[in-house]
Amino acid sequence: MKNDSHVHSPYCPHGSDDSFEEYIERAIFLKIEEITFTEHAPLPEGFIDPTPDRDSGMDPGHLLDYFQKIASLKEKYKEKITIKTGLEVDYIEGFEAETKRFLNQYGNYLDDSILSVHFIRYENEWHCIDFSDEMFKSIANRLGSIDAVYSSYYDTLEKSVAADLGIFKPKRIGHVTLIHKFQQRFSPKENYDQKLYSILDIMGKQGYELDYNGAGAIKPLCLEPYPPERFVKYALQIGIPLRYGSDAHQAKDLGQGYDACLEEAFSN
Repeated sequence: MKNDSHVHSPYCPHGSDDSFEEYIERAIFLKIEEITFTEHAPLPEGFIDPTPDRDSGMDPGHLLDYFQKIASLKEKYKEKITIKTGLEVDYIEGFEAETKRFLNQYGNYLDDSILSVHFIRYENEWHCIDFSDEMFKSIANRLGSIDAVYSSYYDTLEKSVAADLGIFKPKRIGHVTLIHKFQQRFSPKENYDQKLYSILDIMGKQGYELDYNGAGAIKPLCLEPYPPERFVKYALQIGIPLRYGSDAHQAKDLGQGYDACLEEAFSN
């Protein structure tokens, strides 16, 4: 494994207390040559987090400390591993202007970043689609069906790719099949593959990278990487660069799902 390009940190409000050093030492042990810390960016100003603990994004007051800490670690470990400063930025429909302002303000600090969809909008309310299977069930009830949630997610994903978020907009799209997280319990009736193939076509034409995320492979209600093999093969066919990410929220999760991802990515 050469790199892990989607890693969280002690600044994650819903993660662990593992130190940066624990993540980095674990990465070195795994012979990872490059690690990108992509902590959840602060949510846009004015957006109310719909999760119970309202802990989906970093405290804005900690952001500069986060950047400074990574800068010091780059120097400390420069002979052992390449460390990159990143963020996982949420695309939230209706808050594009606020997100663009944030990126314009802090984009110069970033070596790398990811744009992800965790929230969908319905009747001017926002819902977090990956918090828990019970919350997913509640969202499906609110929207009327599991298919309605899938459809809204992929529509939002397409909007995230098309959105004008300025010159610092992330070039990598995060876990594009996150909606599959609870598929062993909640499966749609319709097939949404063609929708995602179309989104991948857009990504390919616009030069985006794909977050090839191992976390789904170890989620008990998902049991596949984000995205699974058929989409990986298509992305490779049309020239979309894949970047493996563990989406680790604690040090021991670095490299999670990697074997499954490798098998999916390069199987014939």
